[in-house]
Amino acid sequence: MDIQTLLMPFTFGFMQNAFLISIIVSVPTALLSCFLVMKGWALMGDAVSHAVLPGIVLAYILGLPLIIGAFAAGMTCALATGYLSNNSRVKQDTVMGVVFSGMFGVGIVLYVSVETNAHLDHILFGNMLGVDASELWTAGIISVGVGLMLVLKWKDWLLHSFDPAQAQASGLWVNWLHYGLLAALSLTIVATLSAAGLILAIGLLIAPGAIAFLLVRKFSTMLWVSVLVCMVSMLLGTYASFFLDSAPAPTIILILTAVFLVAFARRQILARHASMRRVVES
Repeated sequence: MDIQTLLMPFTFGFMQNAFLISIIVSVPTALLSCFLVMKGWALMGDAVSHAVLPGIVLAYILGLPLIIGAFAAGMTCALATGYLSNNSRVKQDTVMGVVFSGMFGVGIVLYVSVETNAHLDHILFGNMLGVDASELWTAGIISVGVGLMLVLKWKDWLLHSFDPAQAQASGLWVNWLHYGLLAALSLTIVATLSAAGLILAIGLLIAPGAIAFLLVRKFSTMLWVSVLVCMVSMLLGTYASFFLDSAPAPTIILILTAVFLVAFARRQILARHASMRRVVES
């Protein structure tokens, strides 16, 4: 390929918007993924991402902005999960599975029962190549707000993730931290609707943090490494999808999966070398 062919994706307006939305959503999703991984909330991200569908459909029916319906449904799922797990003998992961599958089913039933101009494929799998200016602004505002909140208070959320009792004893408002993280999760999923859709958003909310966890030891380093990994993977996936004639979102997830496997293999090799070194020294 010549240089003109390699630079061709950057000459189209829809590709420029796709690259821009990739940069925007990579920051909050990567930062949030670190806390979800450390807190063991991977399934919570999956639950909330699926549960926003009925909120989107209801917002469309009522003539409200889709972001309001998506956020309301996401918070409803999170709060319902917390209430049911705290007031029953069923474990939280089981409750989350029941709640998010139920809400996702409600969303599908509502969607097929009303006539709408919204394409279900775009909601489920994203439409990065069709992002408009309003979606860029929405994602940008959410990205800045969630990113600043997580960066400025990351130590408080880290303590709450590891030891809520110690966080409460230290004078932190644990309820605010708990529901603040849920609100950040719901808002971030709203921001990624255009980029990755509901189903693939979970990949952006888990893979960057998991990769950074395998690569570094300090949580502060884990934050910026996850952002770097997510941003590079999203830009590379968007760029590659142009030449592969594939959808950008699944291509991005495949790249993140490949990077995770490489990081995992690296971690295993280093652990094996360290074990052999201890055997030799002993």
